[in-house]
Amino acid sequence: MPNYAWPPMKDRKVMGQRLTRHDGIEKASGKAKYTSDYKKPHMLHGAVAVSPYANARIRGIDTAEAEKMPGVKGVIAGVKAGDTVQWAGWEVAFVAAESEAQARDAARAIKIDYEVLPHLVNEIDLKKATNRAKAAGEQVEGDPDAALKAADVVSEGNYFIPVLQHACLEPHGCVVQWTGDKVEFNPSTQAVTAIQGDLARQLSVPVANVHVHQDHIGGGFGSKFQSDRWGVAAANLSKMNGGRPVRMYLERPVEMVIGGCRPSAGAQIKLGAKKDGTITVWESRSWATGGVGGGGSPPIPYVYTKIPNRRQNHTAVSTNNAPIRAWRAPNHQQASFLTCCAIEDLAAKAGLDPMAVFAQNAVVTARPEAYVRQLKKAAGLSGWAKLWKPRDKQTGMIRRGLGIGINTWGGAGHDSTANLMIHPDGSVVIELGSQDLGTGTRTIIAQVVAETLGLRAGDIQVKIGDTNYPNSGTSGGSTTVGGVSSAARKASVDGLDKLFAEVADALKVPADQLVASGGKVFAKAAPAKSLTWKQACAKLGVNSIAVTGRNNPREAPKEGLNTGGVAGIQVADVTVDIETGIVKMNRLVAVQDCGLIVNPRTAESQVYGACIMSICGALMEERIMDDLTGRMLNSDMEFYKLCGIKDIGDIVVQMEIDEENDKRGIIGLGEPPAVGGIAAIANAVSNAIGKRIPWIPATPDRVLDTLAGRRS
Repeated sequence: MPNYAWPPMKDRKVMGQRLTRHDGIEKASGKAKYTSDYKKPHMLHGAVAVSPYANARIRGIDTAEAEKMPGVKGVIAGVKAGDTVQWAGWEVAFVAAESEAQARDAARAIKIDYEVLPHLVNEIDLKKATNRAKAAGEQVEGDPDAALKAADVVSEGNYFIPVLQHACLEPHGCVVQWTGDKVEFNPSTQAVTAIQGDLARQLSVPVANVHVHQDHIGGGFGSKFQSDRWGVAAANLSKMNGGRPVRMYLERPVEMVIGGCRPSAGAQIKLGAKKDGTITVWESRSWATGGVGGGGSPPIPYVYTKIPNRRQNHTAVSTNNAPIRAWRAPNHQQASFLTCCAIEDLAAKAGLDPMAVFAQNAVVTARPEAYVRQLKKAAGLSGWAKLWKPRDKQTGMIRRGLGIGINTWGGAGHDSTANLMIHPDGSVVIELGSQDLGTGTRTIIAQVVAETLGLRAGDIQVKIGDTNYPNSGTSGGSTTVGGVSSAARKASVDGLDKLFAEVADALKVPADQLVASGGKVFAKAAPAKSLTWKQACAKLGVNSIAVTGRNNPREAPKEGLNTGGVAGIQVADVTVDIETGIVKMNRLVAVQDCGLIVNPRTAESQVYGACIMSICGALMEERIMDDLTGRMLNSDMEFYKLCGIKDIGDIVVQMEIDEENDKRGIIGLGEPPAVGGIAAIANAVSNAIGKRIPWIPATPDRVLDTLAGRRS
């Protein structure tokens, strides 16, 4: 049985190194081609016509005028008489034309007769939601009533985190070409392998007739798994035009409305505790929406799941908005915000240091030792002992505040298969039908293979992003790194064993006594008996070694190459001008574990990006819907605010790289560091101004309203 186990930490030569990304120069120079950059010969351009109404019945649709317009090569209706559209932005027709401008003009010329129906687009007031609000039923654990009566301290608060829209820099879309009975599909996707079957099913063609290729993606964050209606329409428009390629990418105003969103969450929370801050009871009434399907149910109390007495009620609100899509730790940001705000408010009510309260209650988490350790590290890195002051001790017009946020996630590897080839000239190629979302997947795979074969990472040719390569899972749930690394490790071990068998006679050493390191193959007991890597590969003659490795999630736990379950703490440090309400980020500290870390540089980069997303969500991002028209008012990059470099302050990242975490195997990192920052910043603002800011983002008007005792 081959030994697939990771080499000991002390023996690694390539894994664990802070290597730059394989595609870094390509991207920085502009050479990298995203599918939205494609300019194929004779390519047509697509446009989408969308409903201006949040709820309406289609009486009729007339595309005749649009079809006659200059340059128009095809119009496909996405609705028919009698259909109902349930949000503003619903795709009602698709156009292909010789130019983008012509396609957009034609889309505007399509005539649709709507019967406008009543709509609901905001979930803040549950009374207005009426029958659109669906209660999930009460959950009770222990005796919350008795626990509240017995509590030394009771804290109660209202908290709200709004809907956020995906704002990927590369919009949703694709370039697609139908040639004969085959379809060439170049999407912006997080699921190269899976999207092949998705499109084939919707076009009613064999899966083998769809070929998918993508080199780079300009952001996804959970929103780009499906081929979507516009992808199917683009394929059909290509077929209508004899196989001319069609480029169909959403315009930014449409992208911001239907490209996916993260659900809101609001809650009334009551906590009871002992004098020392030990939480004894949790009581909450929460609600959420993400669109017509209602909303996710945030897992509260978050991380502190074993509070002995709990009463919880949750309501999902159906609104006339485009549906939710996964967003880097679905439901966790909301749950962390609600839970951490409630715990910080309890600490303030009890006159206790929240750092001590979070640590005191770690016993009711799944990994108490990890959270206590990380709280201590975060306290040290943030200067908590020196800088933190109780809310009632804050004075002056410019005030500084610190706050805490927590996270957790799974992150075990997905199902992934890799083909590895070792050629007689010494070249090594590994192929996977995976995708690199900008996280360094190519680099990680190269490091794993190079470590196993005793080569440099630059010696490995990594081929991904194509359905001609073996199946690999979607990049969601922080599952990619565990899946592709484990598959690559297995293929590399098997390939090396085959090479050892080929060169054993030449070195006069049993194959199981050979090792590969430093670009050589040599005897473990007598390193002088050696061949260079190229010399060893030359022994293959004219034949190459070809092996396959697979990570099977059902078998992975016993193999130990990848596991799941991480913890993280973030501490925010802000300054608030209480005259203007302006919040300035000073520092965001993130302490994070994720098992064995293949590349600390790319791991830290993941955390930096996650922290920036949290700062956006805490201080400026918010979908604003108009009750009267049912439309999104800030569906552009001018008024849907995102952070610039001057907005983020210092970000301090400490990855927990040690033997204890390393032995857990590889664990995904995409989701967890994107969770705790919003809670930490909201708590820091509340600490600075001396009052709970109940609704984020903490914009100047909300800060001033909170200080004045006004409800936003």
